[in-house]
Amino acid sequence: MWQRDDTRYSLTLMGYDNEWHSADQIPQRAVETQLIDRLGSLDTTVGGESSRYSLSGQVQNDNWRLSAYAIQYEMDLWSNFTYFLDDPENGDQFQQVDSRKIFGVDGAYDIEGTFANRPLRQTLGVQWRTDDIDEVGLYRTQARQRLSTVRSDEVTESSVGIYWQGDMQWNAHLRSTVGLRYDFYDFDVDSDLPENSGSDSDGIASAKLNLAYVLNPRWEMFGGIGQGFHSNDARGVTIARDPVSGDAVDNVDPLVRSTGAEIGLRFYHANLVNASIALWGLALDSELLFVGDAGNTEASRASRRHGVEVTAYYRPTAELTLDGEVAWTHARFSDDEPGEGDHIGGSLPWVLSVGAAWQHSNGWFAAGRVRYFGERALDSFGETESDATTTANLRIGKAYQSLDVGLDVLNLFDSDDHDIDYLYASRLDGEIAAGVEDIHFHQLEPRTLRVFLNYRY
Repeated sequence: MWQRDDTRYSLTLMGYDNEWHSADQIPQRAVETQLIDRLGSLDTTVGGESSRYSLSGQVQNDNWRLSAYAIQYEMDLWSNFTYFLDDPENGDQFQQVDSRKIFGVDGAYDIEGTFANRPLRQTLGVQWRTDDIDEVGLYRTQARQRLSTVRSDEVTESSVGIYWQGDMQWNAHLRSTVGLRYDFYDFDVDSDLPENSGSDSDGIASAKLNLAYVLNPRWEMFGGIGQGFHSNDARGVTIARDPVSGDAVDNVDPLVRSTGAEIGLRFYHANLVNASIALWGLALDSELLFVGDAGNTEASRASRRHGVEVTAYYRPTAELTLDGEVAWTHARFSDDEPGEGDHIGGSLPWVLSVGAAWQHSNGWFAAGRVRYFGERALDSFGETESDATTTANLRIGKAYQSLDVGLDVLNLFDSDDHDIDYLYASRLDGEIAAGVEDIHFHQLEPRTLRVFLNYRY
């Protein structure tokens, strides 16, 4: 970081991340019949790699800040979710390719003032991002050798958002935050199937209001309501014909509205305890659902969610911090569809996380966390459920003046719980049935040791 007068500059020269991906989703019947074990594979050629390079910088002073970034991302991933369901001769393996450059700028300007003789802090901001995708493709493969092209596209997706936020302190007890935002998206797709090429754009305005009321130095009430959105896949925005069946299809809305609200209570006690409880609700105009035989997501029905979240942080000593979070969610589709239920497959009703962090003055540190995901429905009728998942991770190390060195222990207790579960039809090699609906799972990786080094300069 460099500093001149009251302006501060920072630059991250380059970050690099290379990952190996396992793409196995094992059908439960293959394990039950001892065809393979829980860590086995019915297709040993699935998997892949991704890499990510980044360059970012920031400049700021007391009133404004400006940041910019550039990212180069590459992915090659081979998957086989349905085995021999669609192609009994060659199998259903496919390759996903993604090669893109991402550029973005984020700027904000703060204005200190008053309104009705009360302190008012206003923020004006703008955000811009462009994804320049050289290729996003899906190919039929066998043992990683390409057999045919399902679709291959060049995509440019750009967005710009402008916003205003006002933070007002009305009196010693009441404060408010009001926000207004407008986002504009532009999509351009050049597909190998000309009918699926095209351009589209859409804009959406959003607003939010948050209130907080201090009851006394330890208790505070809060509430809020706000709008948001998610963008759909650019290829779904311009699609006209299914690349597999050749049938005409309807495209999806570029931007999908969401509306959420919450009300809750916070508790503070010096630096010892920080806890809160909140009741919340969220409405989505369209869900995104996983499609097992294509390895992607598609727009689905509108939904409603509501739930309760409880968080607590406790610091019994200067060196030790304990924390815990528990959340309960009720999620259902709000639009009726003939022959379908209202459960949202994979939606988690219970999530629990507890952790501890210890930092000694001599540089030694340790942290541990246990995470629990409750049973969740895998079909729209709630008739099939996954098992619960519990996993624990541990980190221990020592911090020096400019270097951190340590050890991560992932899946500390070597749990064989499932990392993810899906319910869909597949066909194993030699099965007579045209397709068998089954739970397909990816197991937690076995206990793994990872050494890390962090260098600060």
